[in-house]
Amino acid sequence: MKNYYKLILLGLFISSPLIFSPFSYGASGIVFIHGTGDQTDAANDYWSREFIDSVRQGMPEPANYQVINCNFDQYMWDEAAAGCLANQLHTFIQNKNIDDLLMVTHSNGGNIVRWILSNPTWDGRYIDIINATSRVIALAPSSGGTPLADAVNQGSVFETTLGWLLGYGSDAVKQQQVSWMSYYNSTWLNGTQNRPSLGKPFEVVVGSDVDSAIWDGDSYCAGYQYQVALETTQNWLDDCSDGFLECSSQSAAGTVWFTDKQKTAGREPLSHQQSRRACFNLDSLIRNHI
Repeated sequence: MKNYYKLILLGLFISSPLIFSPFSYGASGIVFIHGTGDQTDAANDYWSREFIDSVRQGMPEPANYQVINCNFDQYMWDEAAAGCLANQLHTFIQNKNIDDLLMVTHSNGGNIVRWILSNPTWDGRYIDIINATSRVIALAPSSGGTPLADAVNQGSVFETTLGWLLGYGSDAVKQQQVSWMSYYNSTWLNGTQNRPSLGKPFEVVVGSDVDSAIWDGDSYCAGYQYQVALETTQNWLDDCSDGFLECSSQSAAGTVWFTDKQKTAGREPLSHQQSRRACFNLDSLIRNHI
């Protein structure tokens, strides 16, 4: 009879893991990954607290979030870039027991994430990050590079105009030249046409235009001076661009979730500056999507 009851208890243990399982369950988390630049306070200097705090409310556990601060002036594979990102992501995943990770990237940050997803054996930390990642939301990613990076590296007048956006002659700027990104996309990076899949959803938001009319209040979201600068540089890009990246570059990897005017409040465009801020309900669109 004692053995009979032991068998019953054993059966309950096996069939009721929610009650008896000795294993802990994972958690959801969100990280915000900046673009080109050497950041020490990206939450305030690159993103904004308004944007971050709004977006993370869409997560099951809003308190599980991390704002990445790395030196993305380096080549994407550099220890100061992908290595730094991997370290911060891995620590976050381990400390919070994350098994459902959402990455929100902007601009060149998307390239560094693609480097990790595309090269799982490059670094021992990468596979844990890949396994924990559920998807990436890439805001205006520079997947195909930009002609402006070519211009900066050729020493044109853009160097002065774009210093605030690109830095001055950094390795990350060299990397984002169109021909260089074409090479990386055909060799080291996945997710573009005729290349293997990234293995994770890489959902892209495309910025298609810049408004800088002084009488238009929408031109002041994220800083009027940046809108003016981006509208100037837009003259050297094709008809669909956010002032820094052509739409074709932004949509080169992954799948397009939407192009700005399809979903933004008032069908407003998102400049490259505005696509990392709470402009025209972008924050609520992401929050509701996740």
